[in-house]
Amino acid sequence: MKSIDPNDFKVVKKISLKSIPTLLDIKADDEEKEEKLDKVQAKLSDLQDVMYSHNKYSVLICLQGMDTSGKDSLIREVFKEFNPRGVVVHSFKTPNSSELEHDYLWRHYIALPEKGKFAIFNRTHYENVLVTRVHPEFLLSENLPGINSVEDIKPKFWKNRIEQINNFEKHIAANGTIVMKFFLHLSKEEQRQRLLRRLEEGKHNWKFSPGDLKEREHWEEYQKYYQQAINKTSKEHAPWYIVPADDKEMARYIVAKIIWEEMQKYTDIKEPELDDEIKANFELYKKQLAK
Repeated sequence: MKSIDPNDFKVVKKISLKSIPTLLDIKADDEEKEEKLDKVQAKLSDLQDVMYSHNKYSVLICLQGMDTSGKDSLIREVFKEFNPRGVVVHSFKTPNSSELEHDYLWRHYIALPEKGKFAIFNRTHYENVLVTRVHPEFLLSENLPGINSVEDIKPKFWKNRIEQINNFEKHIAANGTIVMKFFLHLSKEEQRQRLLRRLEEGKHNWKFSPGDLKEREHWEEYQKYYQQAINKTSKEHAPWYIVPADDKEMARYIVAKIIWEEMQKYTDIKEPELDDEIKANFELYKKQLAK
């Protein structure tokens, strides 16, 4: 099995999604991929326990991808060994009435992880420069000053939003949140096959929505705006990783391995040492407990 190098997936220069493969062959069968993932899962779980006691960093994992790209199952499989106290998953859907009374980043700010914890954003603040670009009419519900019709939305508006997102990520990174962003890169043909399985396999029928087919009609638009957003927001403090997603098992292992490898850079994350006075009285404490 070929080794996984995070740098092979990290966006450090301008990319074209069409030139990046959606399937990666690392010469391994599904059983070997699962074994590799199991080992990384266990190491990440141990790391999170240490992070919890260290209590200075938090980790934000952002997952984006087209419908059926495997975000839900990836979250389930990669983080299933975590202590429940150490990880929180947020799935951001259409903003509700309360959320629309605030700026578009508000609901993401309040969902940020506490120190010592992981948070996974299943769909993220990037929906605000993706879905709303494909469907600009959605912006009208935000009741923004100067935006009374779709015609009022100029290119500068999107440029400002991208800048706001960059500032948001820069701010949280400077305050101890480790940010990693993953785009699950799915082919249009693989999406077609997965949508068909939702229709043909009874246990997956509930996942199907006619809306998936309507959004599929905008495939090229989404690819265009994903590419623009990734190119403009992949920064050293908040990098994007483009993960081939046609093979779900492989995508899960790649994401887990990248998280583990990137976290090794934070060599200061260690369990706190006990006070010398407490350590010096261990025998006394043992005698008290023995009684």
